[in-house]
Amino acid sequence: MEFTAEEMSKLKAYLEHVFKCSGITVKKREKNNDSIEVMIGGEFIGVLYKIIDEGETSYNFDMAILDIDLDGF
Repeated sequence: MEFTAEEMSKLKAYLEHVFKCSGITVKKREKNNDSIEVMIGGEFIGVLYKIIDEGETSYNFDMAILDIDLDGF
């Protein structure tokens, strides 16, 4: 379930559109080929997983938010 360069490009464009942010990058993970890292301004924000089920492909974005990240909000 490795990501193709075309998929990564489309997912990057989609995330930039949805989050209204042009500084998003995606990159392959070193040890896993079923997911890619999502970064904003060089800072890791989450992981995108590729899921293929019954011939259909979907992508699941997982972003952890720590309680200390919420300080000041």
